[in-house]
Amino acid sequence: MSLLLWFIYHLCFLKMSSVNQSEQQEQGAVERLLFSTATGIPCCIFLLINGTMLFTLRSKAVFRDTSRYVLLYNLLLADTAQMACSQLMYVLAACGATLTYPECGVLNLLGKLTSDISPLTLLVMSVERYVAVCFPLRHASIITSRSTGAAIGGVWAVGLLNVLTRGLLMFRFASQHLPSLQMSEVCSEVALLVEPVTNTYNNVYTYLVFVSATAAITWSYVGVMVAARSASADKASAHKARVTLLLHLVQLGFTLSSTINILIIRLLSVSFQRLVIVRIRSVLYMLNYMLPRCLISLIYGLRDQTIRPVLIYHLCCKIKLYESQVKVLGWIRNK
Repeated sequence: MSLLLWFIYHLCFLKMSSVNQSEQQEQGAVERLLFSTATGIPCCIFLLINGTMLFTLRSKAVFRDTSRYVLLYNLLLADTAQMACSQLMYVLAACGATLTYPECGVLNLLGKLTSDISPLTLLVMSVERYVAVCFPLRHASIITSRSTGAAIGGVWAVGLLNVLTRGLLMFRFASQHLPSLQMSEVCSEVALLVEPVTNTYNNVYTYLVFVSATAAITWSYVGVMVAARSASADKASAHKARVTLLLHLVQLGFTLSSTINILIIRLLSVSFQRLVIVRIRSVLYMLNYMLPRCLISLIYGLRDQTIRPVLIYHLCCKIKLYESQVKVLGWIRNK
């Protein structure tokens, strides 16, 4: 009799466990769909805004020939590419798609390249503002189209060298330790940083880049403040430069916060369940990746007296074009 009761209890327990597991899976699928929609729609809007900003910066000769606008274009291009790459990886993870290690490595390295460009470009932009305020008479001879192009080329060369090094480390580990190239989990940077050497190299490079960028921005800000106190300095230009450098520092902080997401997720994964970690990762993705890369570019465009009217004009044209397309589609459906 006791054996029969034990069998019935065990059968009911297994049934309840399977029901709870299926309910959790269904809840997880619904949440993934909601989070994908909640991130996909804003991402499309942000990509449209950034794309309009990029088009604006190439629409007139004054933007194409001025060094600070060329540097801003390079910064926005990297941020837009990073946003698109991050959204692609997020959608793949939300759908539960598993890639091979080479495919995941290429996506990850592409995102890493674009994310490395931002702090390095901010460093160059800070130096350019410092020269403009502290050495106004020599600015035109120091910050030329040739020197700006060389600086941008150097930024991309450093980023490509870092990506190449990371790729070689990943290839060495995959060829020696992985029994199969097919991943057992979704593609993410955490899944690729499995070798201590790769993880250590990533941390050292990240710290070096952000310490250098922070030092350059801080040094430029102090130099601008000292120059603003002199009687011969242009007070309005110095004030704008200080605000711009503070904006650079804020953007660098957002970029750093998005970089340490991996560390935050690793620390929280010890104490929380997988479903909770997925929710936290989605919220951090929205706050640290998407919003800063759109809002900062919009702030850059709206606070600049030269960019603002052209940007607003192009944005209004996009909105009017969208409204006209909606009206045409509505008219066709009614017919």
